Amino acid sequence: MISIVIPALNEADAIGGCINDLRQTLDNAGISGYEIVVVNDGSTDETSAVARGLGARVIDNLHNLGYGHSLKRGINAAAFDTIVITDADQTYPVQEIPAMLEVYKRGFDLVIGSRSNVSDHDRPIKRLMRRIFRRIVEIVAGRTVPDVNSGLRIFSRKAVLGYFPMLCDTFSFTTSQTLALMLDGHFVFFYPLTYQAREGISKVRLLRDSFRTMQYVVQTVLYTQPLRIFILFSSLLVAMSLIAFLTSFITRLNLLYFLGIGGILAALLVFCLGMLADLLRQIMIQQRRWTTETDRKRDGSHGSGQ
Repeated sequence: MISIVIPALNEADAIGGCINDLRQTLDNAGISGYEIVVVNDGSTDETSAVARGLGARVIDNLHNLGYGHSLKRGINAAAFDTIVITDADQTYPVQEIPAMLEVYKRGFDLVIGSRSNVSDHDRPIKRLMRRIFRRIVEIVAGRTVPDVNSGLRIFSRKAVLGYFPMLCDTFSFTTSQTLALMLDGHFVFFYPLTYQAREGISKVRLLRDSFRTMQYVVQTVLYTQPLRIFILFSSLLVAMSLIAFLTSFITRLNLLYFLGIGGILAALLVFCLGMLADLLRQIMIQQRRWTTETDRKRDGSHGSGQ
């Protein structure tokens, strides 16, 4: 049994085709236990009415709250634990969902529809920024990340609820979810698929959403693996110091030599701060485990007493 959650903002022209494609795909695959949940994010067109007319369960935001916030509302309201999210604009091939579900059943915590041709639909500046951002994420995650923010993915409702406080309320929801689960040691599978041209106008604002995404990447890393980001900054300082030393040797400028010394000291300080942050994270994890075990024992004693 699965719940398909679709955030939608002014998608009256596309939501009908999306819902029909989903029903046809799932019915043909013999998947009978499913629900389609459309979260209408303050649309000013007929998105809500069209979705209701096609039998979808609709949750209405009275005004626009954001992509991630809408997903959170839909996931919270879902009737089943297996969650599939997709966009309403028909850019994702929902026909791949049955095959992705088979991968998910193998024990993966998150199955992401990896868009092999997404750069074909990007403008040059967006293509460049996507490559830079992807490389940063791969350095932080320590593994290859073909598509960090795909909007077609499958995961457990129960597993993702614990991450809600750290997941973004805007378009960075998927990015922060991917990083959080990977850095916490969950099994993530990237399922290759082909991305389609969207219907209507994109709601993404390149510069604004890129800065927000980077903000949530840093916050996610600090929450899950803080030492990694401190090591990254420390390494950059060491590299800059080595360049300063080399330049000082060539030009005989003592100022650059002292700047290099300062960089090394700063790198050491940053690394120590990273060790402290990681220690605090370990304390928080132990505290959370202790609280969970205490609650479990309390529940068990109450059950035996009854």
